[in-house]
Amino acid sequence: MIPRGKLFSAWLPTSVLCAALMLPGAAANAQAGPFAGMAGVWSGNGTITLEDGSNERIRCRATYAVSREGDGLNQSLVCASDSYKFELRSDVTAGSNGALSGTWREVSRNVGGELEGRASAGHFSVVVSAPAFTANVSLTTRGNKQAVSITSQSQIRNATISLSRS
Repeated sequence: MIPRGKLFSAWLPTSVLCAALMLPGAAANAQAGPFAGMAGVWSGNGTITLEDGSNERIRCRATYAVSREGDGLNQSLVCASDSYKFELRSDVTAGSNGALSGTWREVSRNVGGELEGRASAGHFSVVVSAPAFTANVSLTTRGNKQAVSITSQSQIRNATISLSRS
């Protein structure tokens, strides 16, 4: 359990984790673009490693909507562990040559930032940032499965999550 005073610093990295999950898990009716074929509801679980080295299970549910062209993604992600819960929303746009950019926001705490990275053949590498915070996110989508890995130097050091489309 994360002490109350550490809750703020714990949820921000977890929000980053959510932002990572948002990216590749979406594509509504896309026919082209990096988000094509990814729309829908995804859910799964994983493990987060805290600053003190302890591990905690996390459960997540994401809803992804993709632009008709497959180059825009809106995501809503809700994740919970035994000690906290958060809701993350993001808007991502794919530009030329696989470049990704966008914004994210943790709704319940009203905090957000920017994200940018690259997409290539179902793999997304993203840097998520907010004032005084940065995390690296790697996401791979294959069919109805997603693997997400997040690393940061904050209270949540590592997160690995497996998602499946419902």
